[in-house]
Amino acid sequence: MDETPTGRPVDDGALPESVPDDEIPESVPGRSRAVETNGVPLHVVEAGPEDGKLLVLLHGFPEFWYGWHDAIASLANAGYRVVVPDQRGYNCSGKPSAVRDYRIDELARDVVGLIDAYDRETAAVAGHDWGAAVAWWLALHHEDRVSELVAVNVPHPSVFERALRTSWDQRLKSWYVLAFQFPRLPEAIASAGNWRLAANALRDTSAPGTFTDEDLRRYRRAWDRDGAFEAMVNWYRAIVRDRPEPATTEVTVPTLVVWGAQDRFLARRLAHESVEHCADGRLLVIDEASHWVVHEHPHRVAEAIADHADPLPPGARE
Repeated sequence: MDETPTGRPVDDGALPESVPDDEIPESVPGRSRAVETNGVPLHVVEAGPEDGKLLVLLHGFPEFWYGWHDAIASLANAGYRVVVPDQRGYNCSGKPSAVRDYRIDELARDVVGLIDAYDRETAAVAGHDWGAAVAWWLALHHEDRVSELVAVNVPHPSVFERALRTSWDQRLKSWYVLAFQFPRLPEAIASAGNWRLAANALRDTSAPGTFTDEDLRRYRRAWDRDGAFEAMVNWYRAIVRDRPEPATTEVTVPTLVVWGAQDRFLARRLAHESVEHCADGRLLVIDEASHWVVHEHPHRVAEAIADHADPLPPGARE
C-alpha cells in the first residue's frame, strides 16, 4: 500500500488563481474552499451537511469542477457532504510545470489528501472521463480509502490498455491522445479564435443544447488561465510517457459503471468488460446519452450515485 499523503485546509489566498465572485452559480448550493493536498493547492467546491457522508466528484477533460454543477444540489439534498475539486492543473488549482507531476499515482494521491483534509477515513468517489480514470486508480491502489466507486464513461485501466493494444477501432477513436504529445501545438490550436475548436468539440460530440453559451463562457475562462491548458494536456503526456500498470486488476470496492451509449470516444463493450474486473460491480447504460452524460442526464446520474452509495454516514442508521 502506498503511503497516503495528508491534506489540510488553507486560506483562499494560498490558491495560485483568484476565484471569481461568480465562480459558483446561484443554482449550486456550495462554497469555495482551498485545500492543500499532496503538495498542491486545490480549489474545491463543497456543499451539503458537514456531517454527511463524504462524496468526492472528479471531473474530466477539458472541464473543471463545473462539470458536475447540475448534479451537486440533488446530491447535497440527499445528505452527502459533496466535495468537487478542480483537479491539479485545472482552473483555480495549482499547476505544477513538469509533465511528471501529472502521473496517475500523483493524481490519485491528491484525492487521498482531500479525504484526509475532511478528516474522514473513507469517501465515496465518482469520476467522469479523466476523473473516472483517477477514481479507478484510487480504488485499485488505495481501496481502504474508498467506500464506493462510480466510474462514468471511462473503462478500467487494464481494459482500456488492452483495447488500445488490440483494437484499431479504439485507436482511431483515441487519435487525439497521440496528437496531444506534441509540445505547444495542441495548446496553440485549441486556443485559436477564442477557443473555437475546444468549444466546438464539446458541442459537436454531445446532444444538441447540452452546452449553453453560459457554460462555454465559463469553460473559456477556465482554459484561459495562465498555464491551465498546458497542464490539462500534460495529463495525456504523462500517461503516455509513464505507461503505468495497476498493481492489481481486480477492484474490490463496490463499483457502479455508468455509460452513455452514444460515446464517440469509447466503445460500449469497454463498459461491460470493466464490470468483469469488479468483485462487486454493476453497469448502468443510458442508451440516449453521449460521453457527456453527466451534463445530459445529471439528475439520473445523481440518482444512480445515491442508489449505489448510501448517503448516511456510518452510525447514522437506526
